[in-house]
Amino acid sequence: MRRIITLALMLFAMNSIAQDLNQKFEDPGRNKTVLINRCTRNAIISFPGMKERYEEQYPVYHPDSSFIRKLQPLISGKNITVVLGTWCGDSQLQVPHFLKVLDKLNVPEKNVTFICVDGHKKAASGLIDRLQITNVPTFIILEKENELGRITEQPQLSIEQDLFNILQKK
Repeated sequence: MRRIITLALMLFAMNSIAQDLNQKFEDPGRNKTVLINRCTRNAIISFPGMKERYEEQYPVYHPDSSFIRKLQPLISGKNITVVLGTWCGDSQLQVPHFLKVLDKLNVPEKNVTFICVDGHKKAASGLIDRLQITNVPTFIILEKENELGRITEQPQLSIEQDLFNILQKK
């Protein structure tokens, strides 16, 4: 029940700050400009640091087609929240891989929410405070408002296999 309330609050917060999309922030902890709060995919993959790694990693990641076939019927109707840091090496590596999997699965862009955080893994207005983010990236898989599971920092096996393991449990 607590997780349902948390996710409902998160969705409310995201809607209320829609005008703050793709904000840049001078992060004193990292001594660099980062993206913060809700962002679009295009803003993330064109942001310095992320852009270079995206262009390098996206083309070379080849998801296991057997898991893509198994995931097709399971991913339909699910929502995904991606919490990442544009400054974070793991985000720069794993987000392009995750996007490749989502593209192979034809996940609609409207079903994916991107939230960028600062070096302390925080966003403005308490946007992610209740999500218990410890590491980035964190990929949270949702059905309606219920969290089905998450991949934190890096997959245990592969992104597509970890997604399958999360979705087959439901």
